[in-house]
Amino acid sequence: MTDRLEPQPEPWWKDAIFYQIYPRSFADSNGDGVGDLGGVRDKLGYLELLGIDAIWLSPIMKSPMADHGYDVSDPRAIDPLFGDLAVMDSLIEEAHARDIKVTMDLVPNHTSDRHPWFVAALDSAPGSPERARYIFRDGKGPGGSEPPNNWPSIFGGPAWTRIREADGTPGQWYLHIFAAEQPDLDWTNPEVSEDLATTLRFWLDRGVDGFRIDVAHGMAKPEGLPNMSLETNELMKNDDTDPRFNNPAVHEIHRGIRKIMDEYPGSTTVGEIWVQDNVRFSEYIRPDELHLGFNFRLAEAEFDAAAIRNAVSNSLDAVALVDGTPTWTLSNHDVVREVTRYGGGTRGTARARAMILLELALPGTVFVYNGAELGLPNVDLPDESLQDPVWERSGHTERGRDGCRVPLPWEGTEPPFAFSSSPATWLPMPTEWSSLTVEEQLEDVDSMLSLYRSAFELRALRPEFAGTGVDWYGSPPGCLAFRRPGGLICALNATDVPIPLPPGEVLMSSAPLVDGQLPADAAAWLV
Repeated sequence: MTDRLEPQPEPWWKDAIFYQIYPRSFADSNGDGVGDLGGVRDKLGYLELLGIDAIWLSPIMKSPMADHGYDVSDPRAIDPLFGDLAVMDSLIEEAHARDIKVTMDLVPNHTSDRHPWFVAALDSAPGSPERARYIFRDGKGPGGSEPPNNWPSIFGGPAWTRIREADGTPGQWYLHIFAAEQPDLDWTNPEVSEDLATTLRFWLDRGVDGFRIDVAHGMAKPEGLPNMSLETNELMKNDDTDPRFNNPAVHEIHRGIRKIMDEYPGSTTVGEIWVQDNVRFSEYIRPDELHLGFNFRLAEAEFDAAAIRNAVSNSLDAVALVDGTPTWTLSNHDVVREVTRYGGGTRGTARARAMILLELALPGTVFVYNGAELGLPNVDLPDESLQDPVWERSGHTERGRDGCRVPLPWEGTEPPFAFSSSPATWLPMPTEWSSLTVEEQLEDVDSMLSLYRSAFELRALRPEFAGTGVDWYGSPPGCLAFRRPGGLICALNATDVPIPLPPGEVLMSSAPLVDGQLPADAAAWLV
């Protein structure tokens, strides 16, 4: 008798809804005006009610906070600002009891300049094992007074900083693709990969379900560190010829990470991958590398049917090359919130409602940024409140990303809306958010929060959401429609007038129908 192999269930992350928590802005449990892990733990009931599958915690590891946690001084400790390991352990345990997975940010490209390794490197001589963990080079020009190459930092200025040697003389330069407080590690050094392996196992052994890998395309540097053309210098805009990123050796690093993840069945990785070419993007999610890769095209698309369709098609094409899983997101801690991006006010809100239905109708994994489910707009903060390092480093010419990081409003009619017991929140909260609190929206069946909850529930329960890929429907100019293999139809009206719907029973719409037609700036699901 031949043994039959039982079909294996699909991994949980293939169609999961991840909820990105920016910890300092989610909920404050100790009254210091900054969100923390205790606040996340206190709000697990809300997250269960919302209907998400997993949380992704933006950086919570020990850090001097030069770049809000992306400068890690101890990757195996919780920063006291957010709590301690005991709070993290209880958060993981209680989340799992509610069937919510816990994933966290991992920062393997660089450390903080306060990391013991870098402190030791500064105290050691050129050519020492301590310096070999980072990318130190002699300078060019008279007395080594010029940087080793012309690479700029993503945050402005050169990507090199010169140190003073122990005897006080000007010495070598070290590479930092980001801030000077974030020296890049040398991934050709076996100590670097061994230390990351220790970190991965440390958190996985504590029950963490996976990692979002920061700058997943950036760890490997090209041989000889050649000069670059300086046409563009923004992380989200860099092209595929940029020698600072997307070097072939990075794939061996990811294969090493994947071997460790495979020791922990059910764990997952998602990489931050700013790579434009679909073939090169797909290489990161080959079966022995990352489980998932962030594709930001939908977040970059304007509210325009052709642009949205192109973003969807492109994202599906990129993963199809390796039979991978597409990912979708409309916002995160680095991106202007969708309500504002789509025009602000009533119209921006209507379009954001339409886009979450479109996103949830697509096959694959969805990432929702905290506060999107409340329809929060970006906040135009006063100059004196800005904290993003971009504001200072740009000489106050770029306002940075604080506008999408303002703390969440929970209840009440005045700031801080129960986010904290302290009115002095780390970023000020606008009084007009009184109508956007969780408390207000839970009681309103037509609110953005109610829309999200209903849509999440239908997506989880209805068989029509099954299958990969989409079939595009014919649709009026300025509109789009597609069908999932399971039978779901999604229609989007990006015009200014109502349009007829495709045939079928309306399962849900982002706005009330007008005489049976789909209104402007709206989307609907049909079966």
